[in-house]
Amino acid sequence: MSMILTPQQEQFIQSKLQTGKYRNAQEVLELAFKLLDEYEQADTDWINSVREKIDAAIAISEQTPPIDGKAFVGQILKDLQQVRERQE
Repeated sequence: MSMILTPQQEQFIQSKLQTGKYRNAQEVLELAFKLLDEYEQADTDWINSVREKIDAAIAISEQTPPIDGKAFVGQILKDLQQVRERQE
């Protein structure tokens, strides 16, 4: 495979080589590809973790009886009023 790099990409690689940390452009690119792979894997892991949490929340919600919205909000307001009265 051959690649054509933009001038900015070439300059980036050259600046990395000038630091002395890398022996050649291939080493710079190998590290870049490795980091890209790790980044994408972390992204995939995060998505899978969120999906698992959503699935767990759905499973719990299916086992929980529905809540009357007005009663729920009313209870919250009642609790807040009691807290406010204790603070006075």
